Amino acid sequence: MKYNPSELEKSWQAYWEKEDLFKVVEDPAKEKYYLLEMFPYPSGKIHMGHVRNYTIGDVVARYKRMRGKNVLHPMGWDAFGLPAENAAIENKSHPAKWTYANIESMKTQLKRMGFSYDWDRELATCDPEYYLWEQLIFLKMYERGLAYKKRTYVNWCESCQTVLAKEQVENGCCWRHTEQEVTLKEMDSWFFKTTVYAEEILEHSDRLPGWPERVLTMQKNWIGKSFGAIIRFPIVDSKEVIEVYTTRQDTVYGATFMCFAPEHPMIKEIIQGQPQEREVLAFIERTLKVDSYIRAADFTVKEGIFTGRYCLNPVTQEKIPIYVANFVLFDYGTGAIMAVPTHDQRDFEFAKKYDLRLRVVIQPPGEELSEETMTEAYEEEGILVNSGPFDGQRNLSALDSIAEYLESKGMGYKTVNFRLRDWNISRQRYWGAPIPIVYCDKCGTVPVPDEDLPVVLPLDLEMRPNGGSPLPFEPSFYETPCPECKGPARRETDTMDTFVESSWYFDRYASPDFDQAPVDPKRVDYWMPVDQYIGGIEHAILHLLYSRFYTRVLRDFGYLKVSEPFTNLLTQGMVCKETQECPEHGYLYPHEVKENRCPHCDSDIITGNTVKMSKSKRNVVDPEDLIDRYGADTVRMFCLFASPPERDLEWNDKGVEGSFRFLNRVWRLVGDTQKEISKVLSYQGKEPLLGDLKDLHRKTHQTIKKVTIDIEDRFHFNTAISAVMELVNEVNKYLNSGQDRGDLAWSVVREAVEATVILLAPVVPHITEECWRRLGHEASLLNEPWPEYREEALEVEKRLIVIQVNGKVRSRIQVPTSFKQEQIEAEALRDKKVQQHVGEKPIKRVIVVQNKLVNVVV
Repeated sequence: MKYNPSELEKSWQAYWEKEDLFKVVEDPAKEKYYLLEMFPYPSGKIHMGHVRNYTIGDVVARYKRMRGKNVLHPMGWDAFGLPAENAAIENKSHPAKWTYANIESMKTQLKRMGFSYDWDRELATCDPEYYLWEQLIFLKMYERGLAYKKRTYVNWCESCQTVLAKEQVENGCCWRHTEQEVTLKEMDSWFFKTTVYAEEILEHSDRLPGWPERVLTMQKNWIGKSFGAIIRFPIVDSKEVIEVYTTRQDTVYGATFMCFAPEHPMIKEIIQGQPQEREVLAFIERTLKVDSYIRAADFTVKEGIFTGRYCLNPVTQEKIPIYVANFVLFDYGTGAIMAVPTHDQRDFEFAKKYDLRLRVVIQPPGEELSEETMTEAYEEEGILVNSGPFDGQRNLSALDSIAEYLESKGMGYKTVNFRLRDWNISRQRYWGAPIPIVYCDKCGTVPVPDEDLPVVLPLDLEMRPNGGSPLPFEPSFYETPCPECKGPARRETDTMDTFVESSWYFDRYASPDFDQAPVDPKRVDYWMPVDQYIGGIEHAILHLLYSRFYTRVLRDFGYLKVSEPFTNLLTQGMVCKETQECPEHGYLYPHEVKENRCPHCDSDIITGNTVKMSKSKRNVVDPEDLIDRYGADTVRMFCLFASPPERDLEWNDKGVEGSFRFLNRVWRLVGDTQKEISKVLSYQGKEPLLGDLKDLHRKTHQTIKKVTIDIEDRFHFNTAISAVMELVNEVNKYLNSGQDRGDLAWSVVREAVEATVILLAPVVPHITEECWRRLGHEASLLNEPWPEYREEALEVEKRLIVIQVNGKVRSRIQVPTSFKQEQIEAEALRDKKVQQHVGEKPIKRVIVVQNKLVNVVV
């Protein structure tokens, strides 16, 4: 009977669905295990990144179930967002229609892969039954001051036609449109107060041993905790004071000018009526067209403009000029800096450019700097000079005492600062959850009453060709009576950032049918936190950080008892493939290239580097094509065998074919032995074994042990699969040895074959289910307990070897009886006593006598 994956896989998928084998309910008598992969955006087709991610998760879910855990393994759809809106505009469709059609398509594809999802828990974030609870949580956050609106400068992506959170700006560009520079735009936006939890999130980062250190480091750096001081600089001829945050209060005596970030709200006030007012405003407008990341970069020329105003250095009482500078960031500290050009290189370059005063306040040990001769800033440690009562002290040692001095004089105070900023959740796009706020001329900002939720996103609107949201132009949506005075009012037309939806979906999976609150307390307490979360490291400071914030919000609202959403985190590597490019026609898809020639012009193809699969480089492989050709099990096996999960996977067509050949070998092994082993029970370890039969039994249990450790402790599925391949080789070797085999021998073979099938079951579930049935078992492998290895079976028989040097006994060693002559020689020469007697003398020959004695002749 030939291995036919297409027919076989359909049959078993239908069986699993019919028997409802993936459904899970809470069972207090069983230990729970919540396994979750990051849910996908429904683009319409799964790609190899999805396949790898979800295969890793499915193996762990199936394995844990076989280990007796009550496993929750759900799936849903991150369905709101800009890509759906843009695709709908491009295809002249509606985001809802496009999204739900894609969900059905992708669901079918995921089922073809044999993933063990409990589809009864499926959710889509664009469903009003989901975002109803998100709106309720928003209102509770608004009530407690955790959600607020303010007018500020925001990151704006012209391609997206919407605001981006700080975390969504990468290297000065939009995270979605990597060639679109982000600019700053002043507008009203809604924010979540993430900074309230910055200290707790940072502190708890050291309590997540199951997270990659790299992710935690990225989050710690993003939160950016620092210790310093606020210093107050009074503005001359004004009652206003400029507050500056600095970690270098030791240099305050050297501050010779002040710089504002272009967005600082105080600028317009202090320049009003000044001769420079128009010039300053023009500079600000020009500067804000460049993203702050670019402005602050080392390669950017430092520019500024004098405001016409001065402030007082509080410790020297000297009048210092106030500038607006392009390199000062509004979202760090207070948005203003005290400039110390002698001890900060950026300030030095700026001072030289605008002919501003220098003052040395730190001298290098044993040297003396001069303002007149300095060619760059001195940024190392040293001794304080020109610093009043602190002269002669080491600068870093004086940090605390200077901060205390400032506080005692009312000039400032010690403080802790965070780089993290509150999360801007306002999006000026249509396809998102409406923000449940109403604006009334009489009553002001009014929250929508709980009983009126959800504020439903209307699905009968036409998309605007330019990509903007139709909501502000649709009276049927924005016109509404005020909840308080019942007079005419206007709804908020911004929608929520889609990262809000993904910040709590894992909680909703615990009770997706619950209609009294966001979560059912009893069920969510049973399942949360997620025991193992799997997804890409690119989400380290977006989704993963937001989820940690949102979990604490839900905890403090009484919905959750946990503080951290994910106990363990695996960040899998990317799926990569070499590119193929025609000099004239650009990148080509793999299926287009025949015999290394371009299908359009017959030119030689240039094979490029192995990089992440992407449509833009056309180095993609369609999982559907692979499933049609080889079956889902082969695709699953290759994704796991080619690389450890945390590393990038380099695509290799020959590797896929190799995985298919191996599954055929397993299929033949079961078919070839089925008749004989069906007559016996699997070996239980009672009868004594000898020779090759004992070796096969030992190999079976060595394999069980290795596979168990590789999956349980390391998720190294590649080495686990390799171990099973070795076991298959050993079984075939024994079967081809020509030995006479009775019932005892066949029972040992049955043990090995069944172990092969069971150990492969989480990896290749379809073929193993069929093999298990052919071996005479009725129940699904899903409910089969994971095999346990026996320690006594692992014991290796050894023999005593006597070692002579020039005929005299010098040592004795124990070696396994399976050792060949060359292995015995090697062990003898490694023996320390033998090495002492041989010394530097050349070895003439080594004689092994009947695998019992070794004579080393020197």
